[in-house]
Amino acid sequence: MQDEPTPTELIKAVADFLRNEITPTIKGHNAFKLRVGINALDLVTRQLALEQGSDAAEAVRLKQLLGMDGSLLELNRALSEKISKGEVDLQTPGLAEHLWQTTMDKLAVDQPNYGSYKRELENK
Repeated sequence: MQDEPTPTELIKAVADFLRNEITPTIKGHNAFKLRVGINALDLVTRQLALEQGSDAAEAVRLKQLLGMDGSLLELNRALSEKISKGEVDLQTPGLAEHLWQTTMDKLAVDQPNYGSYKRELENK
C-alpha cells in the first residue's frame, strides 16, 4: 500500500490546479485543449471512485440474469450473444432493469451533469 496522497487525490489536485490557476491564463484553442485535459482528469477521478462498486454490482446482476459465473467481460459477452440469438429480450425478467442500472452507472462516471441523468436521479 502506498502512502498518501492517493492516486485519486493526486489527480484531483492536478485538475484543480489546472482549472483554477492555469485556465484563466490560457486563451484560444489551447484553452479548449486544456479544458479537454481537465475533463479527462475529472473522468478518471470519477472512474477510480465509482468503477469498482458499479462493476461488482453489474457482475452480480449478470450472474443472476444468466445463471452462470464468469468475469464481467465474459458475462457481458454471454448476454450479448443471448440477445443476438433472441434467447433473451426486454420481456426477460430483470433484463430491462439491469440495462437501465448499467446505463445509469456508466453515466455517473462519464456524464454526471447530463440533464436526463440528473432528472432520473431526482425521480428515484
